[in-house]
Amino acid sequence: MEEFYRHIYQKQMEVQDMPSNARIADWAMHVLHLLFPERQSSHFQGVDDVRKAFEEAEEELLELLMKTKACSHCDNKLIARRFLEELPAIYDVMLTDAQAIMDGDPAARSLREVIRTYPGFTAICVYRLAHQLWKSNVPLIPRILTEHAHSKTGIDIHPGARIGRYLYIDHGTGLVIGETCIIGDHVKLYQGVTLGALSVEKNMVDTQRHPIIEDHVIIYAGATILGGQTVIGHHSIIGGNVWLTSSIDPYTTVYHQPNSKFIDSKPIA
Repeated sequence: MEEFYRHIYQKQMEVQDMPSNARIADWAMHVLHLLFPERQSSHFQGVDDVRKAFEEAEEELLELLMKTKACSHCDNKLIARRFLEELPAIYDVMLTDAQAIMDGDPAARSLREVIRTYPGFTAICVYRLAHQLWKSNVPLIPRILTEHAHSKTGIDIHPGARIGRYLYIDHGTGLVIGETCIIGDHVKLYQGVTLGALSVEKNMVDTQRHPIIEDHVIIYAGATILGGQTVIGHHSIIGGNVWLTSSIDPYTTVYHQPNSKFIDSKPIA
């Protein structure tokens, strides 16, 4: 047992200065609140306050990058600076996501409601922050962020996925989007959809393993689409509970035809 205790202690010494997952997630949620003041009660007193708040968020990101120690050769200062510089563009894309939900969901009464309450919007926003760090080859932190969103919303989006503008996620619980998935613009995804990989070997890590979803595709609840060679053509509709491992042409509708039985359960007089 002594050897086991020494092993655990050594591991603790190696990681004791690293920020917790909770602190990393808190940073991302703080950035999200800065971008969308609708999500918090505090207010800025002027433009200088806004500038200072974002600069402090950049400084905190730099501290997290330095303390995580997952990348010894990364230029953390450049990564943090680039993240801040890209935030306006990321924010613009987030607004398209909010508008897609507003336009697509009759239950949504206002953009404020979407921004404050919709789990799909929260999940896609956290993904977009994480994806920017992923593109800068930041290890560990992007996965921590999207797994935090996964735990809060039930929506599992890998930070490596490439997702276009106006993504509409309705409900979203159980939604899975894999690492090499490519999603175009104006795509609608419902709860329980899986955009995943077929069973592959570990050495296929750098290959296209997940499907490509082109523009203006609707994928209904419970559908499963697998494989890196699977392309869903633009303006297609995939019905609920469909299983697909092969490509379909644009403007195609695919639906699952259940074999349902109905029993007359009225009481006998």
